Amino acid sequence: MGFFSKFMASKFVSLFFWLLLLVPSSFQEEGFVSVVISDKGLDFSKDLLIEKAIDSIIPFHLPQIEKYVQVPLIGKVHVALSNITIYSVDVPSSYVETGEMGIAIIASGATAKLSMNWKYSYSNWFFDISDDGRASIQVEGMDVGATVALGNQEGTLKLSILESGCSVNDISIKVDGGASWLYQGLVDAFQGNIESLVEDAMSKKIGEGITKLDSLLQSLPKQIQVYDIAAMNVTFVGKPVLSKSSIEFEINGLFTAIDDLTSRFYHKNLLDHVFCNASTKMIEISLHEEVFNSVSLLFFNAGYMHWIVDKVPDQSLLNTSKWKYAVPQLYKKYPDHPIVLNISVSSPPIVKVINNDIETAIYSDVIINVLNGTEVIPVVCMSLEIAGSCSPKIVVNKLVGTLKLKDFTTVLKWSEIGGLHMRLVQSVMSALLRTVVLPYVNLQLWKGMPLPILRGFTVENAEISCMNDTKLVICGDVSFAQQWRLGTQFVLS
Repeated sequence: MGFFSKFMASKFVSLFFWLLLLVPSSFQEEGFVSVVISDKGLDFSKDLLIEKAIDSIIPFHLPQIEKYVQVPLIGKVHVALSNITIYSVDVPSSYVETGEMGIAIIASGATAKLSMNWKYSYSNWFFDISDDGRASIQVEGMDVGATVALGNQEGTLKLSILESGCSVNDISIKVDGGASWLYQGLVDAFQGNIESLVEDAMSKKIGEGITKLDSLLQSLPKQIQVYDIAAMNVTFVGKPVLSKSSIEFEINGLFTAIDDLTSRFYHKNLLDHVFCNASTKMIEISLHEEVFNSVSLLFFNAGYMHWIVDKVPDQSLLNTSKWKYAVPQLYKKYPDHPIVLNISVSSPPIVKVINNDIETAIYSDVIINVLNGTEVIPVVCMSLEIAGSCSPKIVVNKLVGTLKLKDFTTVLKWSEIGGLHMRLVQSVMSALLRTVVLPYVNLQLWKGMPLPILRGFTVENAEISCMNDTKLVICGDVSFAQQWRLGTQFVLS
């Protein structure tokens, strides 16, 4: 029935939470991050936002009502109801429905408690009489809801209300005070007026709330800064996909230099949907490997993949005496001289999501410099091709990982001390990689990549898998961690 669709306004609120949770913003042809909100996730957001919506409107003051009431044997009595206030609302039952036409939330069988002041006055040629007091109102069987269409407007989510409304099935009024029963009939005459007042006011509040939330969505940023030099492009891509049990969004998701929204990746059909193993999870987030490659490219171009190594846990590794068996001519020419390593990644590391794992290929050059007094002498340059694998996990709303060395090869590029026995050199390089390079890289990886989620919410019970090549899939629940209200700006946790 028409009223039913009106209930969908509440549902709209539910949707809004998840929209924020997953961050939206400007138009791009491709989406490298997809987010699916399951029916469990929609129920969670619905319940949370109904609670917050009620908190935001209570107490709710309604306009004053006054009219003349015909009293037998007396005539017309002027009665006014003022300070009409809804001070309590309880929603015992609500549900969400999604479909191709939009999103609906229905709150049925709700109850509300109101208080008000009443006053009557009567006058004729002979006398004037008046009285006033308080009354309490109980609203039963109130149904509230709305239908909202969800679209993409230049990369931001656009909410359009299709229908909204409120219906009150029953209302009872109790006039307070010792002789209040004398005036009960006068106040009861306003029952229909109060019902209409509550229905109109609630419908208006729904419309105002949806308009406010739509404005908030339109104001969300098109990129979210996550590092000093980097930002995530959070523009929405394409139209949200609504099914009977879920809502799916795609965002660009790539990392760029701050204030640069240009995508450098142009692959098509990247995000064929992969459902989580269990429908008990609230959300599913799919990250294409190009998201990680965009981070790699960004930091490479910014010059963050060049290190001067002069201090290590085992400082003997940075002395020619440690190399005398692998590179005897180095020790012979520079006995017991300190060494400084110049490590430069020669191209952006390549990240691949393959078979329940994240693999990476890193190409770098290592220059061995000998310190001879104040002079820095480059003596050897080697190229390293490193193959590694990374085990990802979620820690406090961040995607972190640990890089493990799978294999590496060492090739001599040039030498000032003659030819080298590369097999022996590789053993020393292995020690350096395992004790110096990998611990440093893992320290950076454990700083994590923030997930786009509202402050105050926490991803819980996360499961990570690489169910298809090219995509990392995160399935999890969301909990409400701290105070949050409608209108909260989006920030990364």
